[in-house]
Amino acid sequence: MSTHAKRERLLLADLLEAAGPDAPTLCEGWRTRDLAAHVVVRERRPDAAAGTIVPALKERLERVQEEFAAKPYEELIRLVRTGPPRFSPFTIKQVDEGANVVEFYVHAEDVRRAQSGWSARELDPVFSDALWSRLEKTARLLGRKAPVGLVLRRPNGQTVVAHKGTPVVTVSGEPAELTMYLYGRTEVAKVGLEGDPDAIELLGTTKQLGL
Repeated sequence: MSTHAKRERLLLADLLEAAGPDAPTLCEGWRTRDLAAHVVVRERRPDAAAGTIVPALKERLERVQEEFAAKPYEELIRLVRTGPPRFSPFTIKQVDEGANVVEFYVHAEDVRRAQSGWSARELDPVFSDALWSRLEKTARLLGRKAPVGLVLRRPNGQTVVAHKGTPVVTVSGEPAELTMYLYGRTEVAKVGLEGDPDAIELLGTTKQLGL
């Protein structure tokens, strides 16, 4: 049976292929070619990918990613679709699910929602629960720099605190939309905000959500 991560990987590859190498994405400064290169480097070049969290390796990451982005686009799409090399930890189902479900979902939406005429996907309840489960684990990391208290609430009433503080803004929506919001895609996330108007305005101007 296909896992969520595998399904989202194939969808991302299909979207990248259909969009072509120079289509816009929601990732600032990145076209589809750059996004594809990011995915491939993350899985195939851990020596460079570490630059996302180790400042001293940032230049190396950028250089390697540029090298991959210069490859034929068809090759990049093939590498995204086929996944990591044989001995990569990402080939382990549990690692793949833990590391890639949200990664591939968000990046697939980075491609979809950057195009005109997009509409929100209707996700099955099991996948929605999987995204919510990951939000419960990562909300405080992703919302740590929020300028106000931040609470996420899904339609069934479940909540998770992303940032403690006052005043509090409650962001309501489906787990998929809350995921997009907390990963900094606030302008395209279909959510509702409740709370003090000044706090909502302040939250709307922040660029501090996400990793």
